[in-house]
Amino acid sequence: MKKTSSRRHGTMAELNITPLLDLVFVLLVIFIITTPQLMNNLELNLPSGKAPPAKPHQPSVHHIILNAQGVVFLDSKTVSVSQLKTDLARDKEADPEMGVVVKGDDLVDYQHMVSVLDVLQELDIQKVGMATQ
Repeated sequence: MKKTSSRRHGTMAELNITPLLDLVFVLLVIFIITTPQLMNNLELNLPSGKAPPAKPHQPSVHHIILNAQGVVFLDSKTVSVSQLKTDLARDKEADPEMGVVVKGDDLVDYQHMVSVLDVLQELDIQKVGMATQ
């Protein structure tokens, strides 16, 4: 009688996924470690227990308005061009960093505007703004 052995070599029905899981976990750890460093660009100014610093000196600002007739107003007070020059010179001595905002009416003669700007240039006022609508 012939004996038959049941030693057949069958195919493996299962795939060993342990090395693949190790690889996935290593990649996951690498992404967890590197992602916060790439996204950490948020700057925060947290409050402190110290008192806020003192505000620096704010320069004064004068408003010069020219209406359609060429009348000059310095801070809502009617002045002539020569009076404008003396008032601004006096204020510039008190505050050398003062600023001026000039606003002219749409219908004002251009020469009136030039005369006011000439006064500002003679007094060496550096901070001059032109108001527009």
